[in-house]
Amino acid sequence: MLAEELKASGVGLEFLTGELKGSHDPSGIVFTVLAAMSGMEREYIRDRTLEGHESARKRGKTIGGAGVTDEDMLSMALHLREQEMSLRDIAKRLVITTGTKKGQHPSPATVMRMLREHDEQTAASSMEPAP
Repeated sequence: MLAEELKASGVGLEFLTGELKGSHDPSGIVFTVLAAMSGMEREYIRDRTLEGHESARKRGKTIGGAGVTDEDMLSMALHLREQEMSLRDIAKRLVITTGTKKGQHPSPATVMRMLREHDEQTAASSMEPAP
């Protein structure tokens, strides 16, 4: 269906040099194969990126910019979560106290990450056997 829409709109694939030089119909095999290869490459890059992020987290490295959370922000977020507030509402109530984003609110994703890391640390410490 997409190929037919592209064809009706006059969209095609044209190689200026190489083995496949010339114009190709969007419903043709060349277009289909290249689209499939593009999708596979995109998935491969995504998987490798996620693996790299996970590897960095395991080594204690942070992904992205400088951390904006602190213990006070975590305790306030935990208090607000107990009141069953949404992540967006929690983020609106929190304020970054240091760095270039001082005075701004953290994103809901930052709040989610902070709470998730806290929950993971709490779960991990409760699973450790007592000495």
